[in-house]
Amino acid sequence: MRLFLSFLLLYSSLSALERSDKLFECTEIFKARKSELLVELERIDEQKQSLEALKTATEELLRKKEAKLAQQEKEVEQKLQEVSKKEASVKKMLAENKKLLEELKATKMSKIAQTFAKMKAGSAAGVLSDMEPTEAAAILQSLKPKVVGKIFSKMDPQKASELTLLLTK
Repeated sequence: MRLFLSFLLLYSSLSALERSDKLFECTEIFKARKSELLVELERIDEQKQSLEALKTATEELLRKKEAKLAQQEKEVEQKLQEVSKKEASVKKMLAENKKLLEELKATKMSKIAQTFAKMKAGSAAGVLSDMEPTEAAAILQSLKPKVVGKIFSKMDPQKASELTLLLTK
């Protein structure tokens, strides 16, 4: 029985030694894995810092671009206002010029009408017959109907008919 007890004691010692070797081996594996995880954690931390720096730089660049865009929009708006003012000025001048031109034409036609009104009907008929029909019709339109009638009576009937048609339009 002693032998059996010794054997049992020896067996339990060996078993404990074997377990302690396994524990030591597990501890070594955990230590190695811990160092790998620490290295991986450092790498992740570095990537996180890089990402934060990139984010900050991107936000700053975006702010600068937005400020530049706002400035350019302001400049474009100012130029549009200048163009609008110039356009209004040009339109105003154009309207004034048109009004002056119409006044000049009216004055010119008035003088031409006075000239033809003072002419003898035969002479006026001869001059108007040689003119472009539209111009002759414009002159006749500015004359009094009585004077036009006298001029038509001295004119070639074909030409008088043509001018009469132009006067009705």
